[in-house]
Amino acid sequence: MFQDLKLDKRLLRALEERGFTQPTPIQAKVFSVVMSGADVCGIAQTGTGKTIAYLLPLLNQWKYDKLRDPQILVLVPTRELVLQVTEEVQQLCTYLGATVMGIWGGVNINTQKLQLEQGYDVLVATPGRFFDLAMAGAFKVRSVRKLVIDEVDEMLHLGFRAQLKNILDLLPPRRQNLLFSATLIEEVEALFDEYFGELKRVEAAPAGTPVEQVTQRAYEVPNFHTKVNLLKLLLKEDESMERVVVFTASRKMADTLHELIEPEFPGTVGLIHSNKEQNHRFNTVARFKDGTYRVLIATDIVARGIDITGVTHVVNFDLPELPEHYIHRIGRTGRAEERGTALTFVTGRDAETRSALEAFLGGPLQLLALPEGLEISEVLTDEEQPKVYMKELSAAPKKKEEGGAAFHEKSAKNQKVNKVISRKDRMMQKYGKPIKRGAKKKR
Repeated sequence: MFQDLKLDKRLLRALEERGFTQPTPIQAKVFSVVMSGADVCGIAQTGTGKTIAYLLPLLNQWKYDKLRDPQILVLVPTRELVLQVTEEVQQLCTYLGATVMGIWGGVNINTQKLQLEQGYDVLVATPGRFFDLAMAGAFKVRSVRKLVIDEVDEMLHLGFRAQLKNILDLLPPRRQNLLFSATLIEEVEALFDEYFGELKRVEAAPAGTPVEQVTQRAYEVPNFHTKVNLLKLLLKEDESMERVVVFTASRKMADTLHELIEPEFPGTVGLIHSNKEQNHRFNTVARFKDGTYRVLIATDIVARGIDITGVTHVVNFDLPELPEHYIHRIGRTGRAEERGTALTFVTGRDAETRSALEAFLGGPLQLLALPEGLEISEVLTDEEQPKVYMKELSAAPKKKEEGGAAFHEKSAKNQKVNKVISRKDRMMQKYGKPIKRGAKKKR
């Protein structure tokens, strides 16, 4: 029970109003360690409540400061996660009085500087924009006493390592560090070893373990258009697919799939990826939350920012580039102790990626038979067309063998020989006899 954690009564009241009475395993394990002041490395799958796990002890230790300089900094990889964490802080601080602001790139930095002049206790930010505002003197960096880096593995995958190093150099050395990741890959461990001291490791489950309440199944299909037909058929016939997130491998694939699916389910299919404008992304997620959209087509870049309760199904239309991303994808469903289903479409071209995923998961994907009535398409995309390999002919001329003879012998008169011939010999050759100059005439 949350009451057993000796929480501030104002925090406890905010939790009770939201119907939260029992902490999740990661929340129960992390609380006492963070309260002790230790640096923490938290490993927990997406959907296990790790955001509240690090916010509760930090807010429980927060003390009012009239200067309103930021005491708590939370760094996350995407703008969607900034909004998600900011909203969580606001709800927990309903009666506490701590203020929070979310900052991210893609919006006017001067507007954010003006807002920050009001003073905030908690900052939730993406690394790039935080560093820019810090260098612009928008707030006192030295006031930060608690640092949280959430989704560390995704931070590194998106190339934020250099920015994180710059931020760590700016922050005061005496601070508490809380680092959270769903997977503990080698690059994450290397970062921990290089920039942080002794971290107390807290795990809710072995790193990379899928959420237990998610049922995982897969279909083997021959090609792209058959995958499209399968998705349409499942959406039409399976009434349990009430709220579905579909993940594709690229923005182009997401756009193409949306064009093919939306006409069959008009007004109920949303699309979100990094090329979409910020307002479009926010509005699309909002429509998915309120039930306007039944299906949300997305790419991995925004997988971490979709924190929506009640997602019944996740569909991996394409296998993820990295096995770790599979964990984050399927973590969109089965959240808050609810049940969920993850369906994965695999083709023959996915053999290598599939093998890597199954090795990561520790076992093969459990296959389902293709449903009756599925139309197997014979239409192939350009990428699926069989490749015709032709022998390449070099346009470069062949080099002549060194020391080899010419193509034909030159005629004697055309042969050039650097030989000096005397006048006597020239005259002999021309007249057949030596020609002597006559004696000079006397004048």
